[in-house]
Amino acid sequence: PKARPAPGLLPAAAAQARPPRRAGTDGSAAVMAVAAGAFSLREVLAAFQTCVTEQREVLLGPYLRGWRGLIRFLHSLGAIFSFVSKDAVAKVQIMENYCGGEQREKYVSLQSMVEYELASGLVDLQKRSGRPDSGCRTVLRLHRALRWLQLFLEGLRTGQEDSRTSVICTDSYNASLAAYHPWVIRKAATVAFCALPSRNAFLEIMNVGTAEEAVAMLGEALPYICDVYGITQELFAQHKLLDLP
Repeated sequence: PKARPAPGLLPAAAAQARPPRRAGTDGSAAVMAVAAGAFSLREVLAAFQTCVTEQREVLLGPYLRGWRGLIRFLHSLGAIFSFVSKDAVAKVQIMENYCGGEQREKYVSLQSMVEYELASGLVDLQKRSGRPDSGCRTVLRLHRALRWLQLFLEGLRTGQEDSRTSVICTDSYNASLAAYHPWVIRKAATVAFCALPSRNAFLEIMNVGTAEEAVAMLGEALPYICDVYGITQELFAQHKLLDLP
């Protein structure tokens, strides 16, 4: 069964999105990046680089740091991605609470979390009201959003200077997150994507230098993100956790 949208994913959030300022010769994209908390692709790269151990375990500390960076990227674009970023913020906070809680040693890695929660009966397979969201369900929501961002960033990396970012973003969304959203959110999201800035504006927002330098760093960062996604997908499939309600 397809999951219901998580709390906070309101149709109005996407429908009322305001277009960000488009970057031009005035360097408005750089101003947007600074105003958004100085997002830098370097910070995301550094986090995901240290995410996977030699034993192919995914460490939750670096994973959540990487997500904090990706959230800053979404925030740098104004309200357009608020229907994803608001939910991602809530999910990261839930996981940080688990990682800093009484059972923190069980939440060092994705693998130790899955083993602990399944063995302790903490994973709600029926989504009965009143039970707190498990770490497995929470990470699954982040995992699905990570796939969309991975596809979108790869599309930006391989696109041409005049590539339409609305098309790249819509194609990435339809191949990932759209399957888990009701029609009204899918429609509002694709309408909001039409207001996205140009590809070069996105590359400026990466805050790592020229467009060419941003493309090169995306080429360095995306394999690490892809690796984390692949390990998570395999682990959740192995334990039949990919369709948690």
